[in-house]
Amino acid sequence: MIDIEALKKNHKTQYLAEQYEGLLRQQQETNALIESDPSMKEMAEEELNALAIQITAMEEQFAAIEASEKEEEEFPNEIILEARAGAGGDEAFLFAHQLVDMYCRYAELKGWQWRMTDDLSVEIKGKDVYRLLRYETGVHRVQRVPATEKNGRIHTSTASIAILPIKKKVKFEINPADLDMEYSRSGGAGGQNVNKVETAVRLIHKPTGIDVRSTSERSQLANREKAFEILTAKLQLMKEQEAAAHHAEDRKSQIGTADRSEKIRTYNFPQDRVTDHRIRQNFSNIEGIMIGKIDKIIDALQAGEVGEAGDEE
Repeated sequence: MIDIEALKKNHKTQYLAEQYEGLLRQQQETNALIESDPSMKEMAEEELNALAIQITAMEEQFAAIEASEKEEEEFPNEIILEARAGAGGDEAFLFAHQLVDMYCRYAELKGWQWRMTDDLSVEIKGKDVYRLLRYETGVHRVQRVPATEKNGRIHTSTASIAILPIKKKVKFEINPADLDMEYSRSGGAGGQNVNKVETAVRLIHKPTGIDVRSTSERSQLANREKAFEILTAKLQLMKEQEAAAHHAEDRKSQIGTADRSEKIRTYNFPQDRVTDHRIRQNFSNIEGIMIGKIDKIIDALQAGEVGEAGDEE
């Protein structure tokens, strides 16, 4: 049964729904004509056949759009990617920035759009962006000789990545009373507006302690909306993780746990090797990988099965 009113409320089907409603109305009028004037039956039946073909074609369009929306709801075409420096001091902070840059370069190679929303936080939009990057959440470890190391010692540092899908349909509401909001000036280049006007917004969700910050927009209102969107994505992901925890056995066949504390990958510069511990695969050309050439890793994760975490190196 087609819900015409629901279709009218969806911008993707609104125009089609109005056309569909018109076809149904013509169908009813033609049937009424046959009842009132049987002599018109033969001519009217030709029109009914033509209407039936159009109605069926339109119903198939509705089904295709619905299927597309369901897929986009499961695998949104918009994400927020966040990095956070872990163990290793300045080297960890540098590595976190390099990871963000790696994903931005990968986005460019895929033809996606990206922009920074804050330091170490980037918004990425594009076809299949969440489907391809969803397994990047976790701890990334780097092993190399830092530029400041005088004795040639290899240091180990970490940074964590979180992939937050931006879903259009949210299954819960945030109570405004649960939010604290702070305003400040946006940092970095941007002219007088950036330096003199408090456009940057920080939202704190008091019940969970989650806080987000948006500085990329030019107005305070736009940054507030973007921060709210990111906060909603974080809370929704947290709820999904809590639900998944109740089905831990089912998750053994999945790659990763969408947990920032799980070590997923090691970048070993001296040995020119990147190891993904979940699928126990090594990849060479680390310099290429760091400038976004990560297709082989992404493809392997899409096709791979989970192994136990690799041995410590």
